[in-house]
Amino acid sequence: MAVTRITPADVETFSFEWGTMKWFVSPVTIPGAANSQGEVIINPGQGHAVHLHENADELIYVISGTGTQTVADEEFPIAEGDTVYIPMDTLHSTMNTGWRTLRLIVTYTPGGEERALTQLPDFTRHPAGDIVAWERPG
Repeated sequence: MAVTRITPADVETFSFEWGTMKWFVSPVTIPGAANSQGEVIINPGQGHAVHLHENADELIYVISGTGTQTVADEEFPIAEGDTVYIPMDTLHSTMNTGWRTLRLIVTYTPGGEERALTQLPDFTRHPAGDIVAWERPG
């Protein structure tokens, strides 16, 4: 079995109006990978729209920052060290309620669900190694 070391500079960045993400493991980039795992950064005061993943469970681990998580009809605060489990086909969203970035490790099982993100209207793909700057709203 080959072991692969993946650094942030090795993978492309997805950016949106609300933040950025990097997918370190994905069936798209590592053939045969059973899940997808990446880092998501949500800018202060931002968040993503309510959505669901029809074909994957999602697991969120909070690296740092504070936010509000919704899962189905439940809404609760999240902070460093928290883990959130979102079953497949369940509506959810994440909002950054703090002044610092909200940093998350996100895992989809099975992997590949991140491909749907490329169809969102505010999606931009940045090549591996590019630095994606945060732009302050006017």
